[in-house]
Amino acid sequence: MSGKSGDDGRAREAAVTIDFAQKYAQSEQFNAIFREGMALVEATAAYLDGDGRCEAKTLAQNVALAYASESMRLTTRLMQLASWLLIRRAVTEGEMTPKEALEQGRRVQLKTMDKSERSADFETLPSGLKELVESTNRLLTRVIKIDRMLSEERKLEEIAGQNPLSDHMARLAAAFDGDA
Repeated sequence: MSGKSGDDGRAREAAVTIDFAQKYAQSEQFNAIFREGMALVEATAAYLDGDGRCEAKTLAQNVALAYASESMRLTTRLMQLASWLLIRRAVTEGEMTPKEALEQGRRVQLKTMDKSERSADFETLPSGLKELVESTNRLLTRVIKIDRMLSEERKLEEIAGQNPLSDHMARLAAAFDGDA
């Protein structure tokens, strides 16, 4: 085997490596989730400033307290979701480096609301608020899965970059390429 074919093999191998995070952030699937997330933020803001505000005024005191609690938790989760989506988009558009995104992403705490965390009066809340909570949880569940996949990819890249034999392998490859 000549040195040239070895070079071609490594070039093909390098060409096959795909940055899933970058590829995903440029995909139609990401664009759809981005649009869905931003639409959910807008729908929630419109509801809480409009119909939700009117409905909250008619609630009994204990239910009004539950409404306030649930709406605060909902907006917190949505802001975390929007932050995650905007960070991913910023990297794709070149506004942020992957390293900066990683640092910013560590501040984002994606978490769905478990049914056990709901207030005792959750079922008595207006249906509009309950639907927004459920929609947010469904979207967050999908985004958390994506984030885990991206995190695993980053960990694998870090491990590959920290391989104690990588320097030796590179020197061996250079030595054999030079002799061929």
